[in-house]
Amino acid sequence: MRTDKRILAFLLIIAFVFSLCGCGDSGPKMPSEGSEFAVHFIDVGQADAALVICNGKTMLIDGGNTDSSNLMYSYLKTHNVKHLDYVVASHAHGDHVGGLPGALNYATVGKALCPVTDFDSSAFRNFVKYLTKRGVDITVPETGDTFMLGEAECTVLAVNTTDNEPNNTSIVLRIVYGETSFLFTGDAEREVELALASSGFELESTVLKVGHHGSYSSTSYVFLRNVMPKYAVISVGRGNDYGHPTPEVLSRLRDAEVKVFRTDKHGTVICTSDGKNLIFGTEKTPKDDVMDGIGSNSVTTDSGRDYVANKSSMKFHYPDCASVSKMSEENRLDFHGKRDELITQGYDPCGSCKP
Repeated sequence: MRTDKRILAFLLIIAFVFSLCGCGDSGPKMPSEGSEFAVHFIDVGQADAALVICNGKTMLIDGGNTDSSNLMYSYLKTHNVKHLDYVVASHAHGDHVGGLPGALNYATVGKALCPVTDFDSSAFRNFVKYLTKRGVDITVPETGDTFMLGEAECTVLAVNTTDNEPNNTSIVLRIVYGETSFLFTGDAEREVELALASSGFELESTVLKVGHHGSYSSTSYVFLRNVMPKYAVISVGRGNDYGHPTPEVLSRLRDAEVKVFRTDKHGTVICTSDGKNLIFGTEKTPKDDVMDGIGSNSVTTDSGRDYVANKSSMKFHYPDCASVSKMSEENRLDFHGKRDELITQGYDPCGSCKP
């Protein structure tokens, strides 16, 4: 009996120690009382820009095109952001770095993150020029890097995943604030999304900043299944020449039951979080359906199309591709469905017919 009491006393002491150190508590750390968090998805047309503010600390992720420089200057001035703790250029393309000089002309900066330190474009060189004026060099982050923005934890999930396409060098950044989370993907395409899906990183996020302005090359089904967002924001210009956001991406988001905000229809979108709940405010009310272009029955009627996969080369093709006629019957797999299902099974799209 005494032995039982000693064991019980020992267990109570262990439980007390664990409670003091927080051991065993796997839940998210909730913000302190009075803490504030907001993301401003700024309407910069066919480009990207987002301002993140937490407890007076600020981070600017991209800055739109060169013609958005004045807008970025005035936006920071209007919101009294005189210092940016972080500037993140997701990648070197002009529609992401072009307007950053305007922001840097108004605000000082603590640290600048970018996948590369050199890129052959006037927009990028101008970005570096204004950083130099502020006495700041570009830091190329590494996958897995973490840093705090006030009480929000930021993690770099991907950077320079491939070097053959600037879009796929994009910094992918996940921000966690209490029980809410935000995933910024730059212009990362399907290749990066698949790498992320097998990376072991936590991808599930409350809000997804949709990759590549809603291009068909991003926001794959396999990626959405991993992220499981409740909300998505698409930074895109009205009537753009690329057809963004594409019907394929809008259909995938609708299939996943994601509520979508678009800067071409909502203007600037501001999302605030108390660590549990999100509130979205928009600059304007859309006059038409944000899912315009995919049809009201897309969820039930989008069953896919015909493909032919090669079990030996692990490539898949359109049925009329020249490679299909050369394929042996034993290696041939006829498939009807969505291309992302084939990709999930390990098949890659043919480089010739580009299914």
